[in-house]
Amino acid sequence: MEKERFQVLDGWRGLSILFVLTCHLLPVGPAFLHINNALGKLGMVLFFTLSGFLVTHFLISRPNVVDFLIRRFLRILPLAWLYILVALLLNPVSRDAWMAHLFFYANYPPKPLIDVTDHLWSLCVEMHFYLGLALIVSLFKKKGLMLIPIICLFITMLRVIYTQYYNVVTHFRVDEVLAGATLALIYNRQLGNELIKFLSKVNYVYILLLLFIACHEDTGFMNYFRPYLAATLVGATLFNQKTRLTKVLEHKWLFYIASISYALYVIHPLMASTWLGSGDTIEKYAKRPLLFAVVFLMAHISTFYYEHPVMAWGKTASKKFKMLRRE
Repeated sequence: MEKERFQVLDGWRGLSILFVLTCHLLPVGPAFLHINNALGKLGMVLFFTLSGFLVTHFLISRPNVVDFLIRRFLRILPLAWLYILVALLLNPVSRDAWMAHLFFYANYPPKPLIDVTDHLWSLCVEMHFYLGLALIVSLFKKKGLMLIPIICLFITMLRVIYTQYYNVVTHFRVDEVLAGATLALIYNRQLGNELIKFLSKVNYVYILLLLFIACHEDTGFMNYFRPYLAATLVGATLFNQKTRLTKVLEHKWLFYIASISYALYVIHPLMASTWLGSGDTIEKYAKRPLLFAVVFLMAHISTFYYEHPVMAWGKTASKKFKMLRRE
């Protein structure tokens, strides 16, 4: 299962980071339409859905908590901590803010995130999800994963009770990750076959339209359906790979963008805060091609020459740890 790869999911990951970069770096439509904001939400909900799916799929096939945490931490921490170090040295903050950044609780009040680290709220949500999932598996073993749909609905109920259409605090946002985790349970036939039949027949065009509406700040209650529409959309392409959309998602360029997507996400705000993102409107957007080129180059270098070696070391360390436990 370790070598299993979902091409359509790579495509969605590539699209999700393109949506986020577009939201942050390019103007899309008249400002009063708030399309940039909707694209950002769309990119993030897809990212969270994919993360929830892949992590839970891994644990279903290999419910080893130590192995899971080693791999996840070594995927997130090396680049995140390096970025935090550089960003906060260039933009001095208090000791408490340093701690909140380094230990990933900066998405909670008083939310000490600054302009170049504001996007790291999503890594806080991710880390909380990893730790929560690890705790569930530690306590209840593999069968504990069946709690995921219940917790997901509970989080959405909290959002409804407190009227939270969009919030970066984990307990008002993690349902987007949990919906993807629920999709993994469906994929692995842990929730029966009826949902698989539904997802294999659903029209992805309608779901994509509804999802975009649910990502718009002016649609109110529709925002509560965002996690479930995203999981349905991804599931529709996962269970029916004979559509035009799946052919697009399997394109090699989207696969490449997906492979460097984490570095693209982490790095781009700091690059945009430099000379590359400065100037009046005309000058700033005239520099955008150069900014994109630099961000992609740095993401490529980070992914293949920094992150991958660390992850390879982590896999080796995990295997050695398992061998020592057997002895």
